[in-house]
Parts: sequence; structure tokens; C-alpha cells
Amino acid sequence: MQILTELFSLKGKAVLITGGARGIGKTVAESLAEAGANVVIFDINGEQAEETAKEIAEKTGRRTFSQEVDVTDYQAIQRALERSIYEMGSIELLLNNAGIVIQKPVIESTPEEWNRVIDVNLNGVYYAAQLFGKYLVQNQIKGSIVNTASMSGIIVNYPQLQASYNTSKAGVTHLTKSLAYEWAQYGIRVNCISPGYMFTELTAFVREDWQEQWATWTPMKRLGDPAELVGAVIYLLSDAASFTTGSELVIDGGFTII
Repeated sequence: MQILTELFSLKGKAVLITGGARGIGKTVAESLAEAGANVVIFDINGEQAEETAKEIAEKTGRRTFSQEVDVTDYQAIQRALERSIYEMGSIELLLNNAGIVIQKPVIESTPEEWNRVIDVNLNGVYYAAQLFGKYLVQNQIKGSIVNTASMSGIIVNYPQLQASYNTSKAGVTHLTKSLAYEWAQYGIRVNCISPGYMFTELTAFVREDWQEQWATWTPMKRLGDPAELVGAVIYLLSDAASFTTGSELVIDGGFTII
């Protein structure tokens, strides 16, 4: 057990989580702290990010820090990252988790709606990863990045129509592989997780008949719990995955195998 504890430990490291104030980000942030990591939370909702950071600190005793950040604002990410590094001393890990979805038929969607989803889900991931990767390279830090993609980058969801979301997540997966290749020489690993249908604060408000269909079409006959993503993220961020880079770990209850 000691070997496993050490292998998956994040003790002595700090992790930055975008979109970490609630939902999947918050659930994973809490568990990363329990695995030993100090935590920095970026979220567009600054007040909620601060509350989450305080909760994690009180619960785990880890150091935490939060910043109100719009991931579509490159300069804002840069400033927030610099301040966070100053506060924490060093940050070795990044979970790129911020994302949105607009469910609408393509012929009814506006260019602004398309651009908004791509800007948050793909450009935001790129901005945060690029700035964080640059920081790691310049400081010769061998870090790890995990991007939150989605099974929506592999299949087309139904019955909901969300072409912009699906496209953005497919982009995240390929960006992950591209960054993994570029940064392997620096000892920086880049991987992604692709969750299936998860029961979160957001999906709780989705039409009940859709939720029922999603569960029915999933071989495990249920939606996932955000806590079921924790093991994958800890693995990919920890030394247990020291030879794993450019990988996509699909966590979907079997949805994409049929």
C-alpha cells in the first residue's frame, strides 16, 4: 500500500484548475487536495471560486488560492498565472477544465454562439496550456497537464444538437496530442480525459426524458458521478503516469463502444 500511496501522491505539488469553482472542477479539486496537492482555482465566477478554495483549505489543510478569470482573455490568464505562481511559489500541474455548451441546431445558431463555445472550450484550453507550458519550460519544471475533453469529440450526441461543443472537444483532444509531442522533450506530459454523460449541477437541469435516454443508451445504465473522474485525473497528473503522454482516457460507462 505504501508503494501505491507514494506512486499516486501529489504531495508537495501545486495544481491549477480552470473552471474549478463548481461541478466536475470542484469535485476533482477537492480530491487532488486530499491526494496532497495545494490548489489554485481559476473561474469566471470569482466569488464562488473563493468559496470553493476556502472550503478545500478548511477540509484538507492544503494551501489554496483563487482568481476570477475569463479563460477567453489571454492577458487575464497571464496576469492570474503570474500572481498564482507568486502566491504558491511554484505550480507543476494543470487541469484545464473550463467549458460551456450551447445546444441548438446549426441552422438556427448565430456566429456569435459558435464563436463563444469555441472560444471557451478550445481557445481557453489553448491559452491556459500555452502560458502554463511556457512557464514550465522557462523554469525547467517537469510538469503535467490534463485537459478535459469529452466523448462528444468522438461521437455525435443525441437527441440534443450541439455541433459547436462536439467540434470544440474534438479540437481539445487533438490539441492534447499535439502539445504532448512538442513538450515531451521538456519532460512535460499532456493528456486528456473524455467524460461521458455525468450528473452535475448543469445536467441536473436538462430535460428528464433526455437524462433517461442517456442512461438507457449507456451500457452501465446510468449517468456518471463527477467523483468517478477523480482516479483518472490523479493518475494522469501523478508519477504513476510517468510514461503516459498524448493519451485520451475515455470515462463514459461504455457509451462510445456501441
